[in-house]
Amino acid sequence: MKIAYIYDAVYPWVKGGAEKRIYEIGKRLADKGHEVHWYGIGWWFEGNNGRTIDHDGIILHGVCEPMQLYVDGRRSIKEAIYFAGKLLPKLVKERFDVIDCQEFPYFPCFTAKVHSLFRRTPLVITWHEIWDKYWFEYLGKKGLFGWIVERLTAKLISKNIAVSERTKKDLESLGVKNVKVIHNGIDFKKIKSVKPSEEESDIVFAGRLIKEKNVDVLIKAISLIKREISDIKCIIIGDGPEKEKLMKLAKELRVENNVKFVGFLENHNDVIAYMKSSKVFVLPSTREGFGIVALEANACGLPVVTVNHGRNAACDFVNGENGFVCELSAEDIAEKILIGLEMGKIVRRKCVENAMEYDWDGIAKKCEGIYRGF
Repeated sequence: MKIAYIYDAVYPWVKGGAEKRIYEIGKRLADKGHEVHWYGIGWWFEGNNGRTIDHDGIILHGVCEPMQLYVDGRRSIKEAIYFAGKLLPKLVKERFDVIDCQEFPYFPCFTAKVHSLFRRTPLVITWHEIWDKYWFEYLGKKGLFGWIVERLTAKLISKNIAVSERTKKDLESLGVKNVKVIHNGIDFKKIKSVKPSEEESDIVFAGRLIKEKNVDVLIKAISLIKREISDIKCIIIGDGPEKEKLMKLAKELRVENNVKFVGFLENHNDVIAYMKSSKVFVLPSTREGFGIVALEANACGLPVVTVNHGRNAACDFVNGENGFVCELSAEDIAEKILIGLEMGKIVRRKCVENAMEYDWDGIAKKCEGIYRGF
C-alpha cells in the first residue's frame, strides 16, 4: 500500500503524542514493505537536507519552511491555515491507497478532503481529543470559532479513528458513528533495554510545562509530603511557558531543594532512564488525548498517579492495580503518591503487564488492517 500521513509537527524535531504515533506506526508499516509518506512542516530544511528526505523508512515531505507552532503558549491559527494552504499543491500531485490525517489543527483535514474527492483516495481522520466546550475556556468568546471548526471537521468523512475510548465517546456525542479505536502505544522492547539513571528520585513528571498539566498542584503536593518525608525528591522533565512560575512556586513553598527541573531532554532514552530510577510517576494533567508518557512509566514498573477529569484519557487505563486516579488537589495527589511509594514494589508487575498490551507492533498491525479494509 501507498500510505500518506498528514500532520504539521514531525518527529523527532517535535516530540509529542500525535507525531510519535505516526512515526512508530509508519516505520513499522515501512518495514513490512508499504510505501509510507508524511506531509508536514520541513523542520529539517536547515543544512544540506532536501525538502524530501527518508527518515527510518518514512518519506518526509516538507510542505513549508519551519514555523512557530505556538504563540503565547497557544497553538497558532495562522500556522495551521498557512500549512493547510501550502499542503494542497504538494499533495495533489500524488495518488495514495489511503490518507491518514490527524484531526488537529483541523484545517489540513479540509485540504485532505479536497484531495480525497479529486483523486478518489480513501481518507481517515485520527482523533486524539475533542475539546468541545473547552474551546471557550481556552479562548473565551473567540473559542466559538474553534468550536465550530471542530464540529465541521467531525462531519467531514465517515471513517474516523479515535486513540482512546474517551475520545470515541466524545466523537459520538457530536453525532459521529462507527468510530474505530486504535490506541497509542509504546516501544516496550526499547524501554526494556534502557538502563536506569544514576540520579534517583521518588517522584517523576514528564511533559510540556503548560497550565493544563497542573504541575503547580504537584509542587504543592510535594510541600505537603515533605512534612512526613523531609528528603522527598521529585524530578520534573520538560519545558514550557509555565517553567519560571513553577520554579518560583517551588522556592516560595521552600521545596526548591526537593524539586529538580531538568528541562527538555532531547534523547527520549534519558526520560526513560529517569523513570526507571524513580518510584512513582505523576500526571496531574486535565487534558490528555491519551497519555503515552503514563504508559511508558508503567512499562518502567512505576505506578501512575493521575487526575480524574473528563478530558484526561489517561484515566481510562489507570485501574488501581497499575496506579491511582485522584482529584485535582494537592492533598489528594499527595495521599496517592504516598500510597504509590508504599506499594510500588507490590504493583510493579501489574504496571508492566498493563503496558505490554499497548506495544506499537500490535497497534501498527491493527492500523494496517483498517487501511486494507478501504
